[in-house]
Amino acid sequence: MRPSLFAAVAVVASLAAAGAQAQIRIGAILSISGPGAAMGVGYKGAFDFLPAEVAGQKIEYIVRDDATDAQTAYTIAQKLIAEDHVDAIIGPSLYSSDVAVQPLANDAHVPMIAMAPLVPVPEKFPYSFAVAQPLSLMVAAVFRHMQAAGVKTVGFIGFSDGWGDQVHAATVTAAAAGGIALVADERYARADTTVQAQALRLIALHPDAVMMGNSATPAVLPVVALRRLGYRGGIYGNHGIVSPAFIRVGGAPVDGVIADTSPVAVYDQLPDGNPIKPVASELMAAYTKKFGPASVNPFAGYSYDAMLLLANAIPAALKVAPPGTDAFRMALRDAMEHTHELVGVSGIYNMSATDHNGQDARAAVLVEVRHGEWTAIH
Repeated sequence: MRPSLFAAVAVVASLAAAGAQAQIRIGAILSISGPGAAMGVGYKGAFDFLPAEVAGQKIEYIVRDDATDAQTAYTIAQKLIAEDHVDAIIGPSLYSSDVAVQPLANDAHVPMIAMAPLVPVPEKFPYSFAVAQPLSLMVAAVFRHMQAAGVKTVGFIGFSDGWGDQVHAATVTAAAAGGIALVADERYARADTTVQAQALRLIALHPDAVMMGNSATPAVLPVVALRRLGYRGGIYGNHGIVSPAFIRVGGAPVDGVIADTSPVAVYDQLPDGNPIKPVASELMAAYTKKFGPASVNPFAGYSYDAMLLLANAIPAALKVAPPGTDAFRMALRDAMEHTHELVGVSGIYNMSATDHNGQDARAAVLVEVRHGEWTAIH
């Protein structure tokens, strides 16, 4: 177990060959611009705090912007693999981009750590890993809150894309398990500027609560529309909406929205006995010093944890082969698969041959927007 990248990540290791590549190359595919930019700012910001060296090997980070577009992400991945000869890929940070890139990365034997809630299937894609919490885990936490609040009916509104479909599927499962009737399925495009019609249809059905299958600042649209039309029921979101930008763009109407998120998003509100708290606090102390106190977000945590997983695996891989070789990448994959009780800022990771995410209930924290801030619900 390694408590922090700021702690002593340098482990004495000898390279397997004298002619080793001078440095380990890590590619990163992030949605820094486009509709996912509110999340991308966090993903990118964490790279300022990743280690320049691990186990005596220098690390080179090659960060690319996919503009929240899956085809662009695929093209970037091609170049990172064929031209930059990266040893691993952090990202993409968009679900549809993860789906597009993972066959390419796996065919090239390049470990890929998805930062959207992709559920890796090791039997099909043995080089795919993920640090974001699975939707099944996070949506179930939201629906437990609904049950406790006496919700009997829920309406759904989400993106008309793969992410919306994934959140909807998790919603169907969680609603059925909780005895809550799902009465509506409304969709909109990420680039839409109004969801008035969808909000009107939802209100006409009088659901006790609304579950959102969206992310970043476009998640503000249905909240504002519903509140302006007089809807007073509960509004719930997934962990893709939790960012300072959601509150900044949404303003007063988003007060009261409930979602699930990573522990790092409310690191200072975690119980003192939580093992994630000191790791998350150390990262966020540095992060907020550079980007300001209002910069706290869960997305920086995914980038941080992705490199934490790699840093934990690199010493073992270096004993097998030098960077830049297929043998090194294979050894890196094997070492990551044996991750045990690794404390990150987004959760605690235990991976195996059948589980390339390895998170449990310790990775989910419920939060609510109160007085313009994300506040933990204890």
